[in-house]
Amino acid sequence: MTYILAIDQGTTSSRAILFDKSMTPVATAQEEFPQHFPQSGWVEHDPDDIWTTVAGTCRQVMERASAQAADIVAIGITNQRETALVWDKATGKTIHNAIVWQDRRTAVKCRELRDAGHEAIVAEKTGLLIDPYFSGTKLAWILDKVEGARERARAGELLFGTVDSYLIWKLTGGRSHVTDATNAARTLLYDIRNGRWSSTMCDLLDIPMDMLPEVRDCAGEFGMARADLFGGDIPIMGVAGDQQAATVGQACFAPGMLKSTYGTGCFALMNTGDTPVMSQNRLLTTIAYQLDGKPTYALEGSIFIAGAVVQWLRDGLKMIRDAAETQPLAEAADASQGVVLVPAFTGLGAPYWDAECRGAIFGLTRNTGPDELARAALESVGYQTRDLMEAMRADWRQSSGGIDEDEEAVLRVDGGMSASDWTMQFLADILGASVDRPKVLETTAQGAAWLAGMAAGFYPSQEEFAKSWSLERRFEPQMENEERERRYRKWQNAVAGTIRFTGGSSEN
Repeated sequence: MTYILAIDQGTTSSRAILFDKSMTPVATAQEEFPQHFPQSGWVEHDPDDIWTTVAGTCRQVMERASAQAADIVAIGITNQRETALVWDKATGKTIHNAIVWQDRRTAVKCRELRDAGHEAIVAEKTGLLIDPYFSGTKLAWILDKVEGARERARAGELLFGTVDSYLIWKLTGGRSHVTDATNAARTLLYDIRNGRWSSTMCDLLDIPMDMLPEVRDCAGEFGMARADLFGGDIPIMGVAGDQQAATVGQACFAPGMLKSTYGTGCFALMNTGDTPVMSQNRLLTTIAYQLDGKPTYALEGSIFIAGAVVQWLRDGLKMIRDAAETQPLAEAADASQGVVLVPAFTGLGAPYWDAECRGAIFGLTRNTGPDELARAALESVGYQTRDLMEAMRADWRQSSGGIDEDEEAVLRVDGGMSASDWTMQFLADILGASVDRPKVLETTAQGAAWLAGMAAGFYPSQEEFAKSWSLERRFEPQMENEERERRYRKWQNAVAGTIRFTGGSSEN
């Protein structure tokens, strides 16, 4: 047997999955690692935890499949995207904990940049908004706060990377300092139209360009994983940020196709083809994937808290022991109470982009209990997704591609929460659209595997891969339109009330 090894390095855990010749997962290993919260709104990872869980799960999955290095054709990597790391070029030792994509510590810096009038040039160059979410201000913070870091960076002693770059550096023993176009596009430092690091953005944030990795296509040569790790050399042939890898894994190759991934956060992408569509609704313009030097663009909406709201029920409130317990609780809830949870624990993402906003619960009564809170938590994911879909379709309608109003809206879903039938049915109900769940839910890892396998000649072309996509279940909307709109207005009122209470900075 021969395999592709997919590394899926996520926000709360690292996973390794072996895919066979038919792109079927045959073995999986997963390991969680600690989250660190030094201050309110700050989120960090110990880089050693990231590395050791990745290396460990790769070895575990090989053992479970009785696979040797010679049995693995290539490695594909997908990763949490905007998380920022800086390490010593000579030793490989990081100079600070990884600052996670959820982290909001640079909110003041971002506000200063907006107030100084830089938002237009940032959007033009990067397709992004000025927000703590992205890597650039995190990198600037590390260079400012770690003693001597900026001087060392200017002297060429320090390197920057997102998680993919860091892992490739470690896997190759420091021989490759590279990234792919999708991860580069999330740094706030990359010119997505011209396909290169932006000197304008680097000057704005005072980032020495020599510390940035080389940017490559999503499928191709990224280096060779060293033999002492897995018993033999294995080429790294595919890399994409997690949401872009899921877009590939969902075979969303045609303009207008939509996918939404439900992990720690929720991330919806719409393929817009070879033209970047600039959002009028505070969505992001990004690169969906890049093959043969040609980028395919996407509109993206990002929700910071999706599966993390269930983790909060488990770890914060101690209300459940396992995520699977939320569905029966939601089913047993008194729906007439109409409890609404706005899970803005680390601010609100698209289309609000309010870094200061914090969470709130509306509609509590003496009868409100765990059932109603669980239902409100799951429903919050559906409401936030509709926020994204409304904005996304408005932008697409205004673009040159337009939108066919008669065409049935279909959302392809994946990620851990997509396994919940109750959650997916509510999603279809509140969207008023069909929700398609594929047979293979490991679409993020599958996307990374296909990129690596395709580059290695092990997997089929893009067209053939798209034909192999297979539906497990379609959820059709069952809610009456009047009820759907009534509930959505209630959600919008709750969000507005939350923003007002926290004195947030949302422009919506």
